[in-house]
Amino acid sequence: MRRRDLLALLAGAALPWPHATRAAQTELDEAVDFTGQILFVASKVPALVIGVVQNGRTSIHGFGRRADGSDAEPDGDTIFRIGSITKAFTGQVLASLAADGVVSLGDPLTKYVPDFFDPLSEAGRPVRLIDLATHSAGLPREVPHEPGPPDNPFVHITREAFVAWLKANPLLFTPGTAISYSNFGFDLLAAALSAAANKPYPDLLAERVLAPLYLADTTFGPSGGKVARLMQGHNFDGAAMPYAPTGEVIVGSGGLYSTPRDLLRWLHWHLDRMSNEGARERLIDHAAYLWRDGLHTVYGMDESGHMDAMALGWVIMAPEGDRPLILQKAGGLQGVFSYVAFAPTRNVGVAVAINAFDVNAGLGMAKAANELIAALAPR
Repeated sequence: MRRRDLLALLAGAALPWPHATRAAQTELDEAVDFTGQILFVASKVPALVIGVVQNGRTSIHGFGRRADGSDAEPDGDTIFRIGSITKAFTGQVLASLAADGVVSLGDPLTKYVPDFFDPLSEAGRPVRLIDLATHSAGLPREVPHEPGPPDNPFVHITREAFVAWLKANPLLFTPGTAISYSNFGFDLLAAALSAAANKPYPDLLAERVLAPLYLADTTFGPSGGKVARLMQGHNFDGAAMPYAPTGEVIVGSGGLYSTPRDLLRWLHWHLDRMSNEGARERLIDHAAYLWRDGLHTVYGMDESGHMDAMALGWVIMAPEGDRPLILQKAGGLQGVFSYVAFAPTRNVGVAVAINAFDVNAGLGMAKAANELIAALAPR
């Protein structure tokens, strides 16, 4: 074969690859845009933003008005509260410290925070870090407290209130025997991890997760130019909700803000199963530690999809029909409902948020995200 014929053959063989890449991106964009449009129209919320990462490609689409009095649509850099998705970040901090031998999943809570008096169950079983990370510690959803003012609703959630409750009340059940959703438990977990690492929890989160993954817009308190990118939340009655500081206590359970771009970058790390970078951390984070089968009760875990098992903060949904195995977490705080989910064996993840406390819209958002994963990555 002559040299010019060989070069022509090689050039011709290479041509389909750029076209295939563009086609795959276009297909992803159309799927995400169509899903977002249908969900936005059906939910009737002021704004919705949805993003997908698939095989390293990303697609983000926003609809509606990011804030009252503005015509700006939400986009990949829009900042919003992620609520209880914060718990999955806390689980990753636990996984990171466990991978480095700083803590063990089986360590009792009081090893690191002895002032959190351990109310032993009737079986004499202490509360362990793994119990806190799987909602199986026998703790209530919240510690009873007086409501705070609208611009500082979390002011009465204090460490002192945590200590007082633990000293005065028995556990709801023996740790590890049941599951009951608990914000209280994840705030205790963050306090324990902070003590184990001997640094404030926000600094620990930044060191272990945010800085290594370049999540520059994921924070407990947007400031400066970031404030202008906030998505305004709305209450159940449709009224706009004010910005409220996170404070120092709810950092483990629900205090974070993030953006679609940051959440997709974070999901991309979780999907990078073959990478040696962070491999032990991912394995610890994603493992199924507590299966539904055999538990006495499971409460507060099925709103965004049936829980089959618990990882570290992640709800695990077993494969069903065309849908692959999914790890997911939902959040809701200050007028924003959000949801993230990923299929680790199919290399696809979704992040979506709406800026209204509308329960039906929130449930529909999670359902649409799960179905989008099934459509993009069927079994």
